Amino acid sequence: MPDEEKPRYPNPREEDIMAGDRRISRPDSSLPDWEVPDTSYRPIPIVWFTGAFVIQTVVLFAIFILLLDQHGAITIALSALVTGAIGAWTWDRGMAQASRGWRAATIIAFLVNLLLVISSAASRL
Repeated sequence: MPDEEKPRYPNPREEDIMAGDRRISRPDSSLPDWEVPDTSYRPIPIVWFTGAFVIQTVVLFAIFILLLDQHGAITIALSALVTGAIGAWTWDRGMAQASRGWRAATIIAFLVNLLLVISSAASRL
């Protein structure tokens, strides 16, 4: 810098910027060459599906056990209500933008869990 008053900063749009033997910027990209932007966290449908399925299974089991002495219609109605609430929560989390296959799989899993409760509680109707 003795020859210049201000330090010279390379323009990454025009030339490579090196850090030792590694290129950290190049003219055609604003990211360093070691940065892979696709590795950032993006929630995926299997996370929403699994979370909803596990929560629904645990909650429906708890409802079924807690209401074992009650009329079956109460168990069925409360289970359907909880399933709808978990479904709405799952759709709000991002399942609404997932592919048709994931949405169908989620609905089918919800219905299978709910049908298990309905078939078990039907003997108390």
